[in-house]
Amino acid sequence: MTIQQIVENQKTFFLSGATLPVSFRISQLKKLYHAVKSREAEICTALEKDLGKSNYEAFMCEVGLVLTEISYMISHTKKFAKEKRVHTPLAQFASRSYKKPCPFGNTLIMSPWNYPFLLTIDPLADAIAAGNTAVVKPSAYSPATSALIKEMLEEIFAPEYIAVVSGGRKENAELLSQKFDFVFFTGSQTVGKEVLRHTAEHLTPAVLELGGKSPCIVDSTAKIKLAAKRIVFGKYLNCGQTCVAPDYILCHSSIKNELVKEILLQVKKQYGEKPLENPDYGKIINEKHFDRLCGLIDSNKTLLGGENNRDTLQIAPTVMDHVTWEDAVMQEEIFGPIMPILTFESFDELYNKLGDAPKPLALYLFSEDKKRIKEVTERLRYGGGCINDTIIHLATSEMGFGGVGESGMGTYHGRVSFEAFSHTKSIVDKKTWMDLPMRYQPYTSKLYGKLLHMFLK
Repeated sequence: MTIQQIVENQKTFFLSGATLPVSFRISQLKKLYHAVKSREAEICTALEKDLGKSNYEAFMCEVGLVLTEISYMISHTKKFAKEKRVHTPLAQFASRSYKKPCPFGNTLIMSPWNYPFLLTIDPLADAIAAGNTAVVKPSAYSPATSALIKEMLEEIFAPEYIAVVSGGRKENAELLSQKFDFVFFTGSQTVGKEVLRHTAEHLTPAVLELGGKSPCIVDSTAKIKLAAKRIVFGKYLNCGQTCVAPDYILCHSSIKNELVKEILLQVKKQYGEKPLENPDYGKIINEKHFDRLCGLIDSNKTLLGGENNRDTLQIAPTVMDHVTWEDAVMQEEIFGPIMPILTFESFDELYNKLGDAPKPLALYLFSEDKKRIKEVTERLRYGGGCINDTIIHLATSEMGFGGVGESGMGTYHGRVSFEAFSHTKSIVDKKTWMDLPMRYQPYTSKLYGKLLHMFLK
């Protein structure tokens, strides 16, 4: 079946109204939940093949989070889909005003390779909960996981409802040439721009989850040992191939030496003296990205790590000191296990520097100063983040997750996801048992004019 036929069949199926009943949506979410649960071991195996993820990390960062999001949607879809009555102005008497969430229709979900299962199935669950059909396009860079996703979804869903398209750039281009009702894309800024260009042709709404150089700020009041432990976790999780990983460290010069010492200790404690021999340490997705990352490492500034194994596509957790804003490692999003450390003297200096930079997907601040925390979270622009931790802000269904400016547009997770995949109609149900006359011509009545001024004030 061609991509065009898939899209046309899904449009026909959506127009039949089959996806609208909440009972249907919940039943499909339950099918998806049980499919994921029953294939947990297979999913973990696929993630190990693609990214070298251990079973523990695969469940913690992908399978478990998917199950949580689907469970959340099963529990809350009925409430989210309800009409919500709102206040009606006196001038609209007598009527009932309400907001009605409605699915967009035929949606496209394009997912990346770094968390290939999570970032495919999470938005799919949200699309289903909101009552849409979906064409799913997993990444060609994670072939084992993408093949498993295709097999799993084709087993439980009819293609006119949920379809999976495999392939690379050719298939991406063909999909983007189709007219969808909504597009959800997770990936790089470069591809995100192409997605937005194509959706603009059809005036199609889109959510873009992109990336950027997410700073990690450590001030002079931070609890250094705990900060180092949590920074190392966030930076090297999935070998740094995480869109919200701390891209670089900005620490106050007064605590730099202490912080560096603790970071080096934590890398060894968490990954061992020989990380490349650690069975729980993953790998870089492919040779292209491996070579790019190796080119960012300056051996003259490397305090720890830098070792690599081309055969296994592994790069040891690397820490670089005395890094400047002009170094190669600071010119692009790293997306790998390289931690550059820079310093600052004052927050005014930091605000000026980061205020002019592209807005990142995440920002992390380690501080015990409540006034400083309030100031940083107000003055700097970024998608989201953590105070005294890294990454965990995306692991909740109660808050939206997304970027701003260069790091993306739109948010998802939980209720915000339902709203992202829905259009909320504003409806006035005007009663017929009476009809106020003052809005009709001719506008000659002084009484009606007084009433109009009374109503509209």
